[in-house]
Parts: sequence; structure tokens; C-alpha cells
Amino acid sequence: MANEMKRRYRLFRRNKANYFAFDNHSGNSKSLHTRDRHHAERLIHALNEAESEPLVRRQVGLIYLSAADPEAAKRTWQSVMDAAVEFSSEKSKARWKTAIKDKAFDSLRRRLLVDSRSEDFLRTLTSGTVSTNVHLRRLQNLALDLGWIFEPILKKRLFPKPSFKKKRAITLDEHRRIIEREKNLERLDYYEVLWFTGGGQSDIAQLEAGQINWTQRVLTYRRLKNGQPAQIQISETLATVLKRRPATGPLFPYLTTVREIDRANEFRQRCKGLKISGVTLHSYRYSWAQRAKAAGYPQRYAQQALGHSSKAVTEAYAADAQFVLPSLEEFELRNNQAKVIVVDFPKEAPSDPALQAPQSQIAS
Repeated sequence: MANEMKRRYRLFRRNKANYFAFDNHSGNSKSLHTRDRHHAERLIHALNEAESEPLVRRQVGLIYLSAADPEAAKRTWQSVMDAAVEFSSEKSKARWKTAIKDKAFDSLRRRLLVDSRSEDFLRTLTSGTVSTNVHLRRLQNLALDLGWIFEPILKKRLFPKPSFKKKRAITLDEHRRIIEREKNLERLDYYEVLWFTGGGQSDIAQLEAGQINWTQRVLTYRRLKNGQPAQIQISETLATVLKRRPATGPLFPYLTTVREIDRANEFRQRCKGLKISGVTLHSYRYSWAQRAKAAGYPQRYAQQALGHSSKAVTEAYAADAQFVLPSLEEFELRNNQAKVIVVDFPKEAPSDPALQAPQSQIAS
């Protein structure tokens, strides 16, 4: 009797009709479509065997796994989230701490890694946002890299394709309105440098005077996001702005101490006061790339200026730029004209007789 209670399914019959299988876990029942007791008992046995066999295999697997890694049977996705914060760079820690607070992860936090199924991931993705999608991929990759799982819970191709909100570039008119209203000289110069360089908001905020080579008039820095070098020639207008900044140390002493989110909020408040919507500090980056493409600026130059090694990234930044390609005939004509060398010959013959051609040769 004790063994019968431990089994998930038990047999019962109503009024000499078909036999039924009662589910002790859910309390539901389903017909076995037979009135033959012997046949019904065989079906019940098969249901219980199918239920118990995976559990036995799982318990055996956990015994072996625990011998190699004692924490394996207790490790949850919260453990992976904590590891993501711990192993990230100082700049990324704040982003990860914010990301893992996502309520969509609540159904996954206490889920054991060894018990995770693809439907657990799909449930999280359905209730989450684009950020949930991006960070869940990274969490799964981290768990794989740490050897905490041995195969993906959800294959890469099955993750829904992230649909990012379309961003737009800030226009020259909008930038001018912001500059005209800005009373703080440091912020004003900061927005100007963003406009002239297309730099990332944190990259520009942390610029130092030592990164400016006034001899070659070049500004060089490494992107905080990916370590890629960015280098741009200093124009006259940019030089005017940079020379207003400190000659040593940080160019923006206050802004370099402000958190990225606070700089973004300050800019958002200024835009709100001017009734400018749909732009962020990152919009300066889009604007620079679009202006570069519209001006015919070579893509390899734009990549070096923006600090990206991938052509796809630069093309994405400039996806909406309006640039009319010249016809091949016009392009060839323009190049041929550039190759013509104009030589200004002297009107009088040279005075050196040795350089004068004989009259007989001239006549001929």
C-alpha cells in the first residue's frame, strides 16, 4: 500500500465503465479506454515506469555530478547572476547590478541549473524586454564558460531576435538650441566636443589633456566600452573648444566624477525644457556618423574616428544618412581632371644656347 501511494498514477473504475488513471500529483484523471482490468493494470504500470525512470536517472546523475562539483546540485541562476557582477569590469558592474533586478528574472532566480528547461527561458523572455533577452543570453554563456552547465538550455537560434528601439541622430538645429541655452561652460564645451567628435558620452567625459597632441593636432583615446582606439584630427572649431578646457588633468573635472546615468538625466532635462524629444547623449554619435556618410567621408576613416573595428557597426550608425552617389561618368571626369598637370612654360626662349633647338629642327 505504501508503494502504491508513492506512485504517481493509481487505477480506479466508475460504475463498471472504462478504467481510469488518477494522477496523485495534479488530482486529475484520464480514461484508459479499456474495461479489461489486466490491460488497465499494464497501462498504469507503464505510466508509473515512464514517470519514475527519468527520476532515477536524474538522481544517479546528480550523485556523479556532486562528486565532481559539490555545489552543482545547489547552484541556481541567482548564482550565475552574482558571478556576472563579480567577474565584470568596474564600469560594467553597475549595469549588471541594474540588469539582474529585472522582474522577468524572478521566475528563474531560484531555479536550479540542473533542473532548468527551455520552457523556463521562454517564460522569462515572454515576460521581459529586449534587455532581458540580451542579458539572459549572456548569463547562459557565462554558465557555459564556467562549466556550470554542459549544453545550452535554449539554443542560440531559438532566442527571439532582439528588436531594439530605433534611435535617431540629433540635428544641428537641436544642438544649437541646447548650446545657446546652456549656462554652464563645462557642459557647453562637453556637448560641443560630442558634436565634433561623435565620441561616447563616458569616453568624452573622461578625456584628459594628455590625450591631445597639439603638435600633430590629434585627439586619441581608447573606448571604455570595448578598448578600441579612437583617433580624430582636431579641426579649428574643435581646437577652439579644447583650448578653453584645463591644460592639465581631466578636461571636464566635474563631469568625469558624475555617473553615466546622471549625465544622461541632466541632458534629458535640458532637452525636455527645449521640447526636444527622442534624443540622448548617444544621439551625437549617430549624428556624427550620418554627417560623415552624407559628406562622403571614407568609411575606414569613420571607423577610426568612432573607435569601431566592425564595418557593420559603422554602417548601422549611418543607416539613415542621405548620400547621393555620383554617376560613374561624373566620377571618372572628376578624377581625370585631378590628374591633369598644368605646366607653365616660359614665354621667352632660354638664354643658354645649349638649350636652344637648332633652327633646322624647328623648321622641320
